[in-house]
Amino acid sequence: MTVFNFSAGPAVLPVPVLLKAQSELLNYQGSGQSVLELSHRSTLFENILQDTEALLRELLQIPDHYHVLFLQGGATLQFSMLPLNLATNQQRVDFIDTGSWSQKAMQDAAAFVKTGIVASSNADNYRSIPAGPIYSDADYLHLTWNNTLEGTTFTDAPQVDVPLVADFSSSILSEPIDVSQFDVIYAGAQKNLGSAGMTLVIIKDELLQRTPDRLGSYLRYDTHAAHHSLYNTPPTYSIYLTKLVLEWIKDQGFDTVVERNHKQSASLYAYLDQSVLFSNHVALPDRSRMNIPFTTGQTDLDKQFLQFAERHHLVNLKGHRSVGGMRASLYNAMPTAGVDALIAILKRFEQGER
Repeated sequence: MTVFNFSAGPAVLPVPVLLKAQSELLNYQGSGQSVLELSHRSTLFENILQDTEALLRELLQIPDHYHVLFLQGGATLQFSMLPLNLATNQQRVDFIDTGSWSQKAMQDAAAFVKTGIVASSNADNYRSIPAGPIYSDADYLHLTWNNTLEGTTFTDAPQVDVPLVADFSSSILSEPIDVSQFDVIYAGAQKNLGSAGMTLVIIKDELLQRTPDRLGSYLRYDTHAAHHSLYNTPPTYSIYLTKLVLEWIKDQGFDTVVERNHKQSASLYAYLDQSVLFSNHVALPDRSRMNIPFTTGQTDLDKQFLQFAERHHLVNLKGHRSVGGMRASLYNAMPTAGVDALIAILKRFEQGER
């Protein structure tokens, strides 16, 4: 039985990655130790860490003047670490408000510094990305590149005169990005990078000098940069799985992965756009390729569809509780067969099969 998992995270992982992890679980590289048991101070794990960073730098073309950090606490911890480390001049942070996760980031920042909204798509229920030039004179400007709940995405980085910080949790490595346009990029691993437990932070070297002396050691970016993400025990197994995912992307070819993402999302949107039962309300230029919300417009009918889909082994299609409806997350590891199966089930349901 093949099950297609459309969860927004923790998300589907590539089958070759799971098989490789399984084969190395009990005896990693002839060491007689499980990967789960490796000391983070051992040469074996330090090689894993170095290889993971090297693959990331290669695939994302990260410039040399950026540090790559592997942290814990999920992307949510960054909502606090960012203002504590970086909002040390004006003690103010600006946000582009595009929905739930940008609001959560702003709420946490507000516990430490002043916050402002320089642009918002609240007026159209977050169905688009705010248009027009953006101005900020805060310590940094924060945006959520891909909005997992709302199904929207930025396509261009705003041009501002302050450091630009972006949450790329649900779209990292799904498309090429110019890292040099950002001062900080961060992403939880459990969507496109690997398993829950590790958070990636890519930070420009010069920003490490902003951290105030009063901040505790673990919350300091400069601490983790100075210790190469080994200040304390890092999320070793999550880092290892990220290494395997990055190797898989490289073997596939990053361009191949990006092209597949385009084709798969285009196929699903094409069906939704011609459907008389299902609909997606996101503005066309701002549609996410990773997270595609849709609905029948009727709560009971949405529930019937979710049950119908699950009976046919399509799972985790339920939309977030704050939004409702359905959501298909098409991360890098989602096979084309999964998207084809979803479209087939949508058609059968629309034709009256229950």
